[in-house]
Amino acid sequence: MTGRRIGALVIILLALGLGYLNYLAETSSVSFFNLLPKFKLGLDLRGGSQLVYEADPVELAKLPAGEVAGALESLRGVIERRINAFGVGEPVIQLERVGLGAGARERLIVELPGVTDVNEAIKQINVTPILEFKVFEANTENADSEAGGEFVSSPLTGRYLEQAQVVFNQGAISPAISLEFNENGGEIFATLTRENINQPIGIFLDGALISAPIVREEIRDGKAEISGQFTVDEARELSRNLNLGALPVPIKLVSTETIGATLGGDALNRGIEAGLIGLAVVGLFMLLWYRLPGLISIIALTIYVILILTIFRLVGVTLTAAGIAGLILSFGMSLDSNILIFERLKEEIKAGKHLHDAIKEGFARAWFSIRDSNLSSLIAGIVLFWFGTSLIKGFAVTLVFGLIVGLFTAISVTRTLLLALAPSHAGRVAKFLFKCGFK
Repeated sequence: MTGRRIGALVIILLALGLGYLNYLAETSSVSFFNLLPKFKLGLDLRGGSQLVYEADPVELAKLPAGEVAGALESLRGVIERRINAFGVGEPVIQLERVGLGAGARERLIVELPGVTDVNEAIKQINVTPILEFKVFEANTENADSEAGGEFVSSPLTGRYLEQAQVVFNQGAISPAISLEFNENGGEIFATLTRENINQPIGIFLDGALISAPIVREEIRDGKAEISGQFTVDEARELSRNLNLGALPVPIKLVSTETIGATLGGDALNRGIEAGLIGLAVVGLFMLLWYRLPGLISIIALTIYVILILTIFRLVGVTLTAAGIAGLILSFGMSLDSNILIFERLKEEIKAGKHLHDAIKEGFARAWFSIRDSNLSSLIAGIVLFWFGTSLIKGFAVTLVFGLIVGLFTAISVTRTLLLALAPSHAGRVAKFLFKCGFK
């Protein structure tokens, strides 16, 4: 008995320590606590801008099936580099498929916490031009660049660009931009130059022909040059933009949303207020109805809240309004597990078993129902995360974490506290403490 009570005391003290540490991490100005990870708040709680872009389905259809996923991931990486250059802290950039089959659309969701000037955000994201290299095809109709021919697309695009820098060639009036491709891009460029000797290769930025140098020999070093009537400032700006990453796939803006910091803060405060009120009401009901087991469930659920918030902090889970809803649902599942345990415990006490034996048997009988209900909810949460959109994923993540932690606290923490605090003898005090209801 003494060992169980010591174990229960250790659990409570550890939980209080974690809770106090979480509090200091958010409120203390001491540098040590500032090193601890902060809670990440989503756009709907912190305020900011959300931009939804859609990849050009025509251009995606031109790509081989095996390269579509890579192109979309490259697109996400390019946008991320642009956002980081914009100086936005902790942006959320996600790929999302809308629809099924041939009508499906690939979308890119960009969330910019703290950025309320949506026009400025759009400007910064769209600043990098689309870089294309096209080969000259002679003897075609509707020539658009040269008499007797036109430029047609080639496999070489800005997705293969590794570095761009401003250079000043000897004797040149205006600066040029030197381009260096990665290994794959260098191989493609070598093939293009080998197959188009004494022919121009058009360099297009956002669909406009910037330069069309004549190929004199095969270029194997993976380097090219954009020349034109650039000023020094224009060349530097173009070089900077290209280094941010050229878009592998054209995109268009389909929707924008701006949430003010005041509105987000109000939503967070209301969520916290609702959670505290709900916890107090539920705790009062459990205390009045189940008495000592109810008090223990309150302690266990408080430990649950501390543990789940600590995990969210350490793992870096982004809290959103939908995520808070998932957390509240998992809280309810944990409470339901406690109720199942207490009802089984009551049945064992009515059957005349010793109190400690009744506790053990009650947990054993309740385990299968708790396991099955939590497992089914856990599977649903995983499915929602795997196939859901960004909003649904936020809900699913907190639900899954909450279910796992809630199952642990209901089975382990509640059991330990009950065995530690239960009276040794089944006298009047024990009967009163374990009675159910208001009788």
